[in-house]
Amino acid sequence: MTERLTIGEFSRITHLSIRALRRYHEQGLLVPAEVDPATGYRYYAPAQVRPALTVKRFRELDLPLPDLRRFLEAEAAGAADRGAAQGIVAAHLRRLDDRLGRTQRAVQALRELLDPEAQRAVSLDVLPPQRVLAVSVDVPPGAGLEWYDAAMRDLDAAAGRRPVLSPGGRYEHSLFTEGHGRATVYLPAEPPPGPEASAVVREVLLPERTAAVATHSGPHDDLDLTYAAVGSFAARSGLRSGDLVEEVYLVGPRDTDQSDRWRTLVAWLVDSEGAGAPG
Repeated sequence: MTERLTIGEFSRITHLSIRALRRYHEQGLLVPAEVDPATGYRYYAPAQVRPALTVKRFRELDLPLPDLRRFLEAEAAGAADRGAAQGIVAAHLRRLDDRLGRTQRAVQALRELLDPEAQRAVSLDVLPPQRVLAVSVDVPPGAGLEWYDAAMRDLDAAAGRRPVLSPGGRYEHSLFTEGHGRATVYLPAEPPPGPEASAVVREVLLPERTAAVATHSGPHDDLDLTYAAVGSFAARSGLRSGDLVEEVYLVGPRDTDQSDRWRTLVAWLVDSEGAGAPG
């Protein structure tokens, strides 16, 4: 090599510690341009400065090692794999944006919790009877949201092109407290189900029901605060909770990908006897 830098010189140029450079070498992320076979001394080329700093930034941004290796391999392949490299970066930036959004919403929720004057508006209301198409699911422990997506696909097929109102769901409290339980996803639509309807879709008449009600604004990260508000309202009012809570997705992901515009009605169902007139 006509130009080579000792590991110490390369460390001073990049502000990467010698320990970090050794670790990058061991992990296969930044292999020295030359390693003396007799002494084991590592030597780097000036052209490796930018790749070294790139690796450093990706590690600071918690890019997983397998993804970083795939990125470096794609970059080394040049134009042939440039799209693959960009795809890895784009996917990680989306993850970072999601994480940042969650952090910001967690901070907002914490500020609300620490503010004794902050209260979410709750009222006692009576939800009218409603005829819906519904799919009921016994959600097992550890399940994701695939069951909900599958239920909505079945309901959309059953409704066909007929106009429908906002979808909703009725959930046993155990779904949240134990991680499993009965869920019924519904879609208000004129029966009967269309010819494309799955056998799991049935017609249901939701009865009149009394509930402590609040409208949750924005994404669902802090939906627990709205649940706490309606549940506390019911407890303070001496209302006996039912077995179910109901959600109505007034504006949701089906309507817009801007989560700050989402509106979710949360109805904490209570025993109608002794509930009194809604205020």
